[in-house]
Amino acid sequence: MRRRAFLTAAAGSLIPAVNGATKMVKPKALKKGDTVGFVTPSTYVSSPDEIATAVRTAEYFGLRVKMGANVRKRAGYLGGSIAERAADVNAMFADAEVKAIFAVRGGYGSAQILPALDYELIARHPKIFQGYSDITAMHLAIHQKTGLVTFHGPVMLSGFTNYTIEHFRRALFETKPLGAVTNPAESNPLRPNHTLRTVRGGKGRGPIVAGNLTLISSTMGTPYEIDTRGKIVCIEDVGEEPYSMDRMLTQLRLAGKLEAAAGIVIGECSRCTPREFRPGFDSNFSLGEVVDDILGGLRIPVLAGLTFGHTADQLTLPLGCTAMLDADKGTLTIEEAGVEA
Repeated sequence: MRRRAFLTAAAGSLIPAVNGATKMVKPKALKKGDTVGFVTPSTYVSSPDEIATAVRTAEYFGLRVKMGANVRKRAGYLGGSIAERAADVNAMFADAEVKAIFAVRGGYGSAQILPALDYELIARHPKIFQGYSDITAMHLAIHQKTGLVTFHGPVMLSGFTNYTIEHFRRALFETKPLGAVTNPAESNPLRPNHTLRTVRGGKGRGPIVAGNLTLISSTMGTPYEIDTRGKIVCIEDVGEEPYSMDRMLTQLRLAGKLEAAAGIVIGECSRCTPREFRPGFDSNFSLGEVVDDILGGLRIPVLAGLTFGHTADQLTLPLGCTAMLDADKGTLTIEEAGVEA
């Protein structure tokens, strides 16, 4: 009870200080030789082989790695206590040597640390922050409280195909807009690896907001609730049955979050099918049917199947930057760079 009271008090003391921050702030672009910080704000990473893989990934891009003091710690399914995980994030933003902060993995737990993040510190020291999946909670909070452009993209243990490498490099190392992005070219267009589909045609323009649907749903009603007004909303998830996706999309619909958007993009939702064993219901809808039913009747463009989220071929999206969605052409054109020189 005392721990809960402390976190509630902490949230109340942090949020008003920077609650009015709406001006977009871009971090500096990366260059070879820069030092980047590794953090585990969600699930633990204790395997030395996984740590070596993560370090190798950064070094491939010519970057030096500084490990968070509490990386490798394990508290049940978490990468340390709330205080330890938040301390690593705050320390990396405060460290002048560190030019970017990368989550080693997602998993579960980043929402726990939101009240313990120092948003005033983050606002004073803007730098690249990247991750996806459970890291969604931090994207929502950091951008809302500081205006900082953060990046929805691979964690350091992601697959990093050539497609992923290309977009990671362009988004973080180059100061020109990504331009039109779409799925990678298919070797067999009749049986594509990634099915891109227009749910509702048209065009829409607005700042990008993106994340995991479960995290977006679970932060509703909190100080970190997603703002979709006039924005291109990019949503993905993994391992959720269609009825669960239905429930969370319905929640956003009832809250007015879907109609308020300028456009919606559904990412690649891996394993979002009825469970092979013990499915939720005897008879099921497919995820595509759920998407068509809930999103197809909106008066905004909707595109399904863009390769961001839980997929080996993964885009890096600069959150807060303006983009044009053309649902008929199946493209998302990112009109401004997320980093500056």
